[in-house]
Amino acid sequence: MSKFWQPQRVLVTGGGGFLGSFVVDGLREAEAQKVFAPRRREYDLTQIDQVRRCLDETQPTLIIHLAAVVGGIGANREHPGRFFYDNLMMGVQIIEEARVRGVEKVAAIGTICAYPKMTPVPFREENLWNGYPEETNAPYGLAKKMLLVQLQAYRQEYGMCGIYLLPVNLYGPRDNFDPRSSHVIPALIKKVVEAKERGDDHIVCWGTGRATREFLYVEDAARGILMASEKYDGPEPVNLGAGFEISIRELIHKIVDLVGFDGEIRWDTSKPDGQPRRCLDTTRAAEYFGFRAEVDFDEGLRRTIDWFTSHRAEVERAIADGARAV
Repeated sequence: MSKFWQPQRVLVTGGGGFLGSFVVDGLREAEAQKVFAPRRREYDLTQIDQVRRCLDETQPTLIIHLAAVVGGIGANREHPGRFFYDNLMMGVQIIEEARVRGVEKVAAIGTICAYPKMTPVPFREENLWNGYPEETNAPYGLAKKMLLVQLQAYRQEYGMCGIYLLPVNLYGPRDNFDPRSSHVIPALIKKVVEAKERGDDHIVCWGTGRATREFLYVEDAARGILMASEKYDGPEPVNLGAGFEISIRELIHKIVDLVGFDGEIRWDTSKPDGQPRRCLDTTRAAEYFGFRAEVDFDEGLRRTIDWFTSHRAEVERAIADGARAV
């Protein structure tokens, strides 16, 4: 166990979320001195006075900024203004107040949506500024990308230590299965499991199925974030991924096979595919701090489906709570 973590007071914004919960688990296993994972009801990080109160009360030596307003293509199309404003303000204010207080290090978690729409595959970090992001998630992607600009500017002017990581699409247990805001894997798992239970003869999926994606198991992502927080101090953005590419059509067939659904798969081509292709070059992560994904994709899918089917009541309560909050 690394001695790096034992004296650390770590603030994990978004620590109650999908990825954040695994990061918090990892920090506790590493025996960090103090781990703070406040919820939004305690501190609304879009409000500067609450950001200041949060940092004054937790006094972190390290901030891992995961808090974000996120969702799939539908949610991004419905709430582009909210996704831009909330994500920008949370990140900018956290980083500024960390600078003011002399926090030793900030690890900001960006998004693969920051890459240009037509980025050559595999995505390399040096291509990050070579075009405009895919339109359906550009406001979210650009808001998160501004945090990289801020960290690099603060490093140049103030000597602040801040790193910026770009995780690819995540999946795994504890994911968000709410159909109004979920990403593709949990959305498809829920759709297929429920179709099988009802005895449906078909399911309908968005788009053409030709778009490709890369997926990183959530526990791998959490491990990569902690490795970078400990070992990486550079200004360059770093991809976190698994280094493979799969079409949405192939993905749904894997899920159908694992669930045991026998019906037809139909495609609603009036709905957008999103970015045509996504697959990362993961060389920097391996070279800079030794990160490589470990969980096989089929095994990760199996674990995610098993978690969903064994936590249905918990999932449905969370979806109902979300509906009441809207």
